[in-house]
Amino acid sequence: MNLYLSLLSLDDAEQLFAFEKDNKNFFERFVPPRPDSYFRFEDFSEILEELLEEQGDRRSLFYLIKDGNGQIIGRMNLVDIDWVTKSGKIGYRVGQQFTGKGAAVKGLQLLISEAKKMNLKELHAKTTKDNLPSQKVLDRCLFQKETEEIGDFICYKLAL
Repeated sequence: MNLYLSLLSLDDAEQLFAFEKDNKNFFERFVPPRPDSYFRFEDFSEILEELLEEQGDRRSLFYLIKDGNGQIIGRMNLVDIDWVTKSGKIGYRVGQQFTGKGAAVKGLQLLISEAKKMNLKELHAKTTKDNLPSQKVLDRCLFQKETEEIGDFICYKLAL
């Protein structure tokens, strides 16, 4: 599967909204649900504009995983970037029809490559204890489990 990362833009609003709606029930099996307002396009558009403002300030970078046809198949987020310590937190999600095909691993590898280009030195991630697919993705991308667990979450770190 030929995949690439694309920085989030307003041009992606309708396709991203459809992606999130189509995968809502699937995502909620693994992560806490988004508020109902997220699934009303007007509210979603406002949230998107806030994310783009945060991206413009380079506090966070929001990437879409796209296939060779430009279809959104997932998201890769680099958030809470600390340019002093050169660290950030990652989060990701891949649409249900693309799971088990290596899309999350490939997307995360692409994000790690982007982080290295930005001279980041450390990435952090967390996943719920019962989200085994996400744990496998982090393991395959060489993230190390940290000893500290936060509630129902397992924390991971990757030194770049």
